[in-house]
Amino acid sequence: MTVKQGIARVSMALAACLILSPAQAWNVNKSVSVDDGAQSDGESTVNGSISVGSNAVVTGSLDTVNGTIRIASNARIEDAQTVNGSLRVSSGVTATGLSSVNGAIRIGESCTVAGEVSVVNGKITLDRGTEVADDVSNVNGEILLEGATVGGDLSTVNGDVSLHARSRLKGDLIVEKPSGWGSRNRRKPRIVIGEGSAVDGTI
Repeated sequence: MTVKQGIARVSMALAACLILSPAQAWNVNKSVSVDDGAQSDGESTVNGSISVGSNAVVTGSLDTVNGTIRIASNARIEDAQTVNGSLRVSSGVTATGLSSVNGAIRIGESCTVAGEVSVVNGKITLDRGTEVADDVSNVNGEILLEGATVGGDLSTVNGDVSLHARSRLKGDLIVEKPSGWGSRNRRKPRIVIGEGSAVDGTI
């Protein structure tokens, strides 16, 4: 999947959440939380953050428009999506997919993501022992792997890419050509493949 396709999927998913009104009630100007060890069928808000406690289980989506999503250690969630805000995932978390439009995504140690990790404008960081089964992508912002494994492709348009501490990319490393005014003068992304790290596909 290309970066542009990934962006389209994120945008459509967030729009669908707003239009179709999921089973869980939407809050408007309120932060919401799931307590440690609790269960939830999903949480959503418009102007507010979402916090999921350690060892909690969330069987539905986590969605916010303006706010940060924080997932504490060893929680199990489905999809987490925000438009304007970061995603901060602590160690040992299991997730289906993580996405943002404007905001960084940081995934702690020994996490498992069954799907994709994508952001339009923001840094992506994957810590030691974390595995993402599908693609990792952004448009603007660094992508940093510190001992992590990506099962799909890793793609960017304007971001630097660094693989360290025996990280492994099983798919391709793709730097897409930007389009639009001013693209000729852009700085070329810096690609660093550290000692012990590997890209199985093409660069």
